[in-house]
Amino acid sequence: MGYLFYFGNKKFAARVKDNLSTAHIPEAEKSLNAFIRHNARESGKAILETFAIWFKPLAKAQGLVKASHGWDHVEAALARGKGIIFLTPHLGCFEITALHYAQFHPVTVLYRPSRQAWFEPIVSEGRNRGMMRQTPTNLTGVRTLLKCLKKGEAIGILPDQVPKFGEGVWANFFDRPAYTMTLIGKLLEATGATVMLAYGERLSWGRGYVIHFEPLETTGSPEEINKGIESLIRRCPTQYLWSYNRFKKL
Repeated sequence: MGYLFYFGNKKFAARVKDNLSTAHIPEAEKSLNAFIRHNARESGKAILETFAIWFKPLAKAQGLVKASHGWDHVEAALARGKGIIFLTPHLGCFEITALHYAQFHPVTVLYRPSRQAWFEPIVSEGRNRGMMRQTPTNLTGVRTLLKCLKKGEAIGILPDQVPKFGEGVWANFFDRPAYTMTLIGKLLEATGATVMLAYGERLSWGRGYVIHFEPLETTGSPEEINKGIESLIRRCPTQYLWSYNRFKKL
């Protein structure tokens, strides 16, 4: 699948190169073409594993997580009783992170509905399992997130997803202006929730995943959030979705 991206889609390599141009990732600077090929393989895995996770029995899907680091931070945040805002960027397997948390506590994740109506039931069935629920990126969805946080529950957001015009500001991401959502700061201001970075590191040879949790000390500013995301990406840069059009013009 990854090689289909690399050889079959000229835009893939071009966008990855463009997105990496100001990122100063040592692995990419050492050998850009090798990095892009590796990233293409990881991107292929991301697509295949998404469907595998959605269609596996819940217990088997959750069993793909072989370890989690930073769970003590999660417990401390829950003890505060003000809710948790999980920020899970397009890094590693972002589908498994919320599903793992939902094994123990309720979590509601924000998602952008597909433009393909036929695909919606598939997404819904794959994600609305156990104590995990999804809510759309609209006013109703935002109200749902607020209610969850005020109950002391967790919510999940893809913080590097480009928001609609008027719902973000321009903030540097890898030394380059990127339109960044302001929703996180507004939710933080309204609830005093704990902001937590989270990602599912993909182990080699299909061995599963390691989930990482860590608190982010932030006022909710887009600049601080982008810096936090950058720090995660630098840990396993080939697993980031560099082909995502993060710097698109609105």
